[in-house]
Amino acid sequence: MRFITSLALLLFVTATVSFAQTKLSTPNVDSRLYLGAGNNQPLIVGLGGSEGGNAWDSDYWKKTRDELIAKGYAFLAIGYFGGKGTPDTLNKISINQVHDAILTAAKNKQINRRRIAIIGGSRGADLALLIGSYFKDITCVVAIVPSHVAFPGHTSHFTTSAWTFNNKELPFVPVNDEAVPFLMKRDLRGTFTAMLKDSIAEKKALIRVEKINGPVLLMSATQDDHIPGVDMCNKMMARLKAHQFKFAHEHVVTEGGHGSPLQRFDVVFAFLEKHFKVN
Repeated sequence: MRFITSLALLLFVTATVSFAQTKLSTPNVDSRLYLGAGNNQPLIVGLGGSEGGNAWDSDYWKKTRDELIAKGYAFLAIGYFGGKGTPDTLNKISINQVHDAILTAAKNKQINRRRIAIIGGSRGADLALLIGSYFKDITCVVAIVPSHVAFPGHTSHFTTSAWTFNNKELPFVPVNDEAVPFLMKRDLRGTFTAMLKDSIAEKKALIRVEKINGPVLLMSATQDDHIPGVDMCNKMMARLKAHQFKFAHEHVVTEGGHGSPLQRFDVVFAFLEKHFKVN
């Protein structure tokens, strides 16, 4: 009975939460800021994946956005390619410009700019980890089915990096000869697995997760058909351990495919409440 009452209360709060939505002026980045009524709101930034557009501004994620706002967070939905006013493709995306968009939102007087968390899924998870590793004002990263390295951009020959920093391409793991047959068959997991056999390129392209200035949550899937995600997250956890990472860090493995961890936002909410919001 207590559970039913608590659930009803949560649904009521979520249904009645009020917020203001603002489109921000941010070059090459689509930024939509959702604010609750209070002051000193921690900021949550949402990054979508290779689908492009501004996924977190869509109706699909409305319930999750509303729940976050009901919990006292402000929310920034960001589109970084494949949408109006953004680059056409996921190629040489400036992590500086995405970070600048976050800082533009954080200037709002209702936001606590010392509390900024990024939630990213798939390629957006890679971007979240990269931004967190380069910029100290990001104080929490939630990476859902991420990679531990940078990969090529979405061009016909895959010869450029997906990401740039300070106008320079970040090192990436290229498509090698062994990966081509898998790529031709559209076997993504096989492609990325073969690419990662280039250990020299892998080492150069590693995301320096130990540089993140706050807690880190990694989420992977047991039957991921896109990437060897469990292994990738295990490598990042080992890297954090080797560098004696001082912040909370967890790796949660979910049964199912690439999108399965996106159904486990109970884990994300709990992590944020324990390690990010109250600190």
